[in-house]
Amino acid sequence: MGEEEHLSNSPNPDTEITENPSQQEYSWPAIRFDVPPQRTSHFSRQFRTASNPNNFLKGVKWSPDGSCFLTSSEDNTLRSFALPASANEYVNGFSIAADADSYAASLVMNEGESVYDFCWYPYMSASDPITCVFASTARDHPIHLWDASSGQLRCTYRAYDAMDEITAAFSIAFNPSGTKIFAGYNKLVRIFDLHRPGRDFEQHSTLQGNKEGQTGIMSAMAFSPTHNGMLAIGSYSKTTAIYREDNMELLYVLHGHEGGITHVQFSKDGNYLYTGGRKDPYIFCWDIRKSVDVVYKLYRSSEHTNQRILFDIEPLGRHLCTGGQDGFVHIYDLQTGQWVSSFQAALDTVNGFSFHPFLPMATSSSGHRRFLAPDDGNDELHLSGDENCASVWSFSVASMVENDVEIDADDHNNSQNLLQNP
Repeated sequence: MGEEEHLSNSPNPDTEITENPSQQEYSWPAIRFDVPPQRTSHFSRQFRTASNPNNFLKGVKWSPDGSCFLTSSEDNTLRSFALPASANEYVNGFSIAADADSYAASLVMNEGESVYDFCWYPYMSASDPITCVFASTARDHPIHLWDASSGQLRCTYRAYDAMDEITAAFSIAFNPSGTKIFAGYNKLVRIFDLHRPGRDFEQHSTLQGNKEGQTGIMSAMAFSPTHNGMLAIGSYSKTTAIYREDNMELLYVLHGHEGGITHVQFSKDGNYLYTGGRKDPYIFCWDIRKSVDVVYKLYRSSEHTNQRILFDIEPLGRHLCTGGQDGFVHIYDLQTGQWVSSFQAALDTVNGFSFHPFLPMATSSSGHRRFLAPDDGNDELHLSGDENCASVWSFSVASMVENDVEIDADDHNNSQNLLQNP
């Protein structure tokens, strides 16, 4: 496929610079975290094959328009699951869904090598096929831009090392305007123009001339959601740094984690930054307006795993949810830093959690790498359906007033109506 065709197929941010008006007018429901969520969909069987019976998930992210979510797993595969028009049957409990999936993935995309990171185009909308794309990066591969409606590869963004061999990005993120892809490498950040696939890029060292700055592999990145030009990058050197998006000027470096940084995320107002590390039991909250001290720490069970554990902040920006090795999702109040509640999401490490962008729903992923004894001739560990799985959760919402009648979201039928007719 020629480069001109790639360009014509790439999304045009100029035509999708604003959000869907219906989403702007939509009032996000206040989720009730004191009521355990219902599990509405469950997926495990399709993640296991004869060639890889111990395959496990590594993360999950909901699309910006909420129409589908994307999973990454150890079999080097990305899977897209479309949200069904109706999901009336709850699958609570950890036995009834052991041998059956709610439905099959709508798209399956194989990367060939281990997937390091993936992210959605920020203005993705199923109603506009041109914008239905996401990016991924895998070992020994360039950055791939995938078509989320067909599963086809749109184009690639390639970086080369000093030996003129392709070098893979360890983390990627679209800038808020959707015009560039920022990619993290070893002591480097490369910036690709979305409309110019190929090997053209800007390159910025994370080390200053006096050798100060950020060293190591740039392992996680996130932009401030308020379009203030702030970019946070985590490194396996246990540091997180704040940069200016326009010129990659280093503003300051945050220290304190016990392990390499695996996830960074800004608060909805852009004033706070949340960082999590490998084999580190705490998520740190930083006030980026005065970055000297940690505001508070949020505990999660992750002291004994090298796995990347992704957390997420609900659309209203008041609570953060994180998984851990204990199989539970823990919910924290971001105003106080206090634990609110928890619920069991799996019988394994919950390594991913992602809120729906505007409905009171979320999805989780679980699993971890298992090692068989050399003398164990059985290659299968006979995992249950609640290990190495993905689930969709439906939360109760605070009461709403509709036609002068108060609707209690604890009521099963009414909460389901709210989901289907927001």
